[in-house]
Amino acid sequence: MKLTRAVDAYVRHISIERGLSGHTVAAYRRDLAVYRAWLEDRGIHDTTDVDAALVAAFAAERASAQPPPASTSLARLQSSVRGLHRFLVREGIADADPSERLRPPKAPQRLPKALSVEQVEAVLDAAGPAPGAHVDADLTQLRDRALLELLYATGARVSEVMQLDVDDLTHGDVLRVRGKGSKERIVPVGSYARAAVDAYLARARPELARRGKATPRLFLGARGAPLSRQGAWLIIQAAAERSGLTAHVSPHTFRHSFATHLLQGGADVRVVQELLGHASVATTQIYTHVTVDALRDVYLTSHPRAR
Repeated sequence: MKLTRAVDAYVRHISIERGLSGHTVAAYRRDLAVYRAWLEDRGIHDTTDVDAALVAAFAAERASAQPPPASTSLARLQSSVRGLHRFLVREGIADADPSERLRPPKAPQRLPKALSVEQVEAVLDAAGPAPGAHVDADLTQLRDRALLELLYATGARVSEVMQLDVDDLTHGDVLRVRGKGSKERIVPVGSYARAAVDAYLARARPELARRGKATPRLFLGARGAPLSRQGAWLIIQAAAERSGLTAHVSPHTFRHSFATHLLQGGADVRVVQELLGHASVATTQIYTHVTVDALRDVYLTSHPRAR
């Protein structure tokens, strides 16, 4: 099979049959475009002409590129290549998998950076006044407070929150979130976030909606269009700057803080796994290292015979 057709077939497979997210599919498509171009530059246009030596040479060349690629990017690139060739074997298009000996680099484990509860509250207050506070708030402040309260209350990814419709909030104190691979999960919404969202829905969203075309999306921009992920990033960064935080704060910082604070409060790691929508508990367990480090610090500074 021609390389172009093979790549197109695999991308359709991971998009339609496996249901991977649009962002993941786009990343795989970019990686395989690089792989295909590399092969075609060497006169390889058909999958039957790809052997283990070529795959190994491609991996070695990408690993030694300048500037050096991030280990996560290199691992994903090699995963894309392995996924393509395994797919071709399963579909009976190829007899053997030339990538079976390819071993991706082990990505260094990076502990997630979480804010303290006090830092989270400072960022929330900088986004806009809390519901019930005797302070006038404009439309965007009501929206920004609701957005940040919801991110912290649910631990949802920013892409998941941007996909929310107004109807997703009709279940009272729980939220229906559509995660990776179109999988749905139910996440509780605390009273603070619910109050902030209710204030936004009652006082801000109707006016924002009148400025643009009708859309069911929960969060809207100043012109009435659905708020973008980039827009959410800018809102969070602006609130963090106004709060006086010097550390980098992103939407994922709220997700990390959500998980860390739950575990510090005694939540079971498998409950946190379910709330975060992690496919494997191993992904969630990285947060247990954060809490253990925090416990160790407290012990070393508090116990009279710790040192």
